[in-house]
Amino acid sequence: MDRCAGQTPLDVRQRCRSRNTAVIVRHQFQPTILREYDIRGVVGETLTTGDAYAVGRAFGTIVRRSGGKTACVGYDGRLTSPELEAAVVQGLRECGIAVWRVGLGPTPMLYFATIMLAADAGLMVTGSHNPPNHNGFKMMLGRAALYGPAIQELGLIAAAGAYADGPVGDVVERLVFDSYVDRLVAGLADAGHIGRPLTIAWDAGNGATGRVMAALTRRLPGRHLLLNEAIDGTFPAHHPDPTIEENLQQLRAEVVGSTCDFGVAFDGDGDRLGVVDDSGCSVWADHLMIFFAREVLETKPGVTIIGDVKCSQVLFDEIARAGGRPLMWRTGHSLIKSKMAETGSPLAGEMSGHIFFGEPYLGYDDALYAAIRLVGIVGRSGQALSEMRQSWPVVFSTPEIRLAVSDTLKFAVIEEVRRLMHREGANVNEIDGVRVLTADGWWLLRASNTQAVLIARCEARDSAGLERLKRTMSRVLEEVGQESPIW
Repeated sequence: MDRCAGQTPLDVRQRCRSRNTAVIVRHQFQPTILREYDIRGVVGETLTTGDAYAVGRAFGTIVRRSGGKTACVGYDGRLTSPELEAAVVQGLRECGIAVWRVGLGPTPMLYFATIMLAADAGLMVTGSHNPPNHNGFKMMLGRAALYGPAIQELGLIAAAGAYADGPVGDVVERLVFDSYVDRLVAGLADAGHIGRPLTIAWDAGNGATGRVMAALTRRLPGRHLLLNEAIDGTFPAHHPDPTIEENLQQLRAEVVGSTCDFGVAFDGDGDRLGVVDDSGCSVWADHLMIFFAREVLETKPGVTIIGDVKCSQVLFDEIARAGGRPLMWRTGHSLIKSKMAETGSPLAGEMSGHIFFGEPYLGYDDALYAAIRLVGIVGRSGQALSEMRQSWPVVFSTPEIRLAVSDTLKFAVIEEVRRLMHREGANVNEIDGVRVLTADGWWLLRASNTQAVLIARCEARDSAGLERLKRTMSRVLEEVGQESPIW
């Protein structure tokens, strides 16, 4: 490894470029930060500004190889995001990339900017729904997400120092805040008339959606109660992950106490949605997808609609009943977007709260846009959200259960479970992890691509069946040397 590696971007540039001979500046990433569909690490431990600079150089190299010359860059509200953004911008520029800074905001605003400004690439500095000391990068090449082998290629380029070079690229501000809010407002009419005005509670969780959420709700009909709209990277109100029940307590209290029609919550970078209905009950994304699917299928009968492997069987059954083609796919925002493009699907969703709308929207996961579409659905229905849910078949399920397992072991554990299930002759779906179908329902174990955890979930037709599924999963985990979850 070159002795310039591991220092700050400024040190590397000053010391290596001051020499008269060409120097290859190599950089090694901590391996666990190069994940399936993004880069994610703990700042100061597994992720540094030197890493950010190298990401910029390596990603800029890929952009240049594809013929690209421009990249939009945005960042979320974490305390470390500005310094990481500055380093990654410098890395891009030194590859000859012109950088269009879109500033602080949610990840979907970066996606919007990249598409609407016709940039060749986009990069978002964000730790998403993870704790305050985490951060990372999400990338897109053209309209497509960068993931899988391409993420690993970044590591190979950096390790070899095989960076593209060229005249240092310009940096300009290309602020799209107002245009993005305009497009969100237009979403209210994307599926038809607006409907009755509603009272809605909105919880930004002190994440990157705060300013957009405030500007958006000022332009909506009805009454809107805002929670935690101030962007604060320490997340003082609660952790920015709306898929965890305890993080919805404040929103739930506001919905019930202020007699709201429903409430919505967003994760740290605004691409995941949480919802509570008028009674204060959580409505998970795979169930929200039933409403969205029915609405889409009214005007686009027979289309493919995608749900990830964690989604309720009810979703897939209801898509088919409404005249659509259900498709179960792997978890991961990049993987889902790629499958949407491959199949021409206008709608996809994940249990974790990522919901993706194609035409008339732009094909990426935007929790604010999904919230607007829900406002329209409930407003047009003439019913309370809690009443609308009564049309669903009743099932008994667990939420997502996260089991701590190190990044270095989690995939090996899943492989052990897969082998055990085959030995037992189980009915196994291996599209992503191990989803086992039984007479009672199904259970799932998969390795998270963003955290050092296994994800567990069960669903059954009755409470007795759910207990049997939980016991089965606990037994399987114990047989492969893992602790069973606390149900």
